[in-house]
Amino acid sequence: MKTFFTTMLIFLVVLLLLGVVFRDYIAEFLGTGGVAEKPVIYLYPETETDVHVELDFNGELTCTYPAYENGWNVTATPDGTLTDETGREYYALYWEGVTDTAFDLSAGFCVAGNDTAAFLEEKLAALGLTDREANEFIMYWLPKMQENAYNLVSFQFETYTETAELTVSPEPDTVIRVYMVYKPLDKDIEIPEQILPETPARNGFTVVEWGGTKLS
Repeated sequence: MKTFFTTMLIFLVVLLLLGVVFRDYIAEFLGTGGVAEKPVIYLYPETETDVHVELDFNGELTCTYPAYENGWNVTATPDGTLTDETGREYYALYWEGVTDTAFDLSAGFCVAGNDTAAFLEEKLAALGLTDREANEFIMYWLPKMQENAYNLVSFQFETYTETAELTVSPEPDTVIRVYMVYKPLDKDIEIPEQILPETPARNGFTVVEWGGTKLS
């Protein structure tokens, strides 16, 4: 009987240790939840167009501008200027929210903090952002990232678009959505490099969005 209880105790200890290892693995490679920070949506129709935009977000919206009321209704011009029914102009639609979506960090880039600007310039261009859009992205995220020794960076695609579904009417010809998740690190790590899709071409009515999440 004593041998049985000793064996069971050893078995439970092993299970506990395996649980800790598995938990640490998940924490390392899957980022769960966080704040979707400053996603902004640009609209570029070919001619002045009344546009309706709806966001189906798997989480809680915490801030929107202009106010999101069953969607956004704006008149958009080819240069991206948006005008609401009161005549107020905007350069983009803004939203922010909290979600418990599990983001995949099994592939990405380990970037030194002082290399952040150059890294983002290169990758954002490859993902289809214009210099102006990339400038706005970098000016928002660079202060948050450059002081870290390193950042583990991964761009999210299907996981993000399923978490935050956009419906735009009239239907756009081109949709570019760039969503970055990053995790501050104290040291460099080895990680499989993320393979990014081909740079999208902009044709016709184009919708562009960028945003991101910092994982602890």
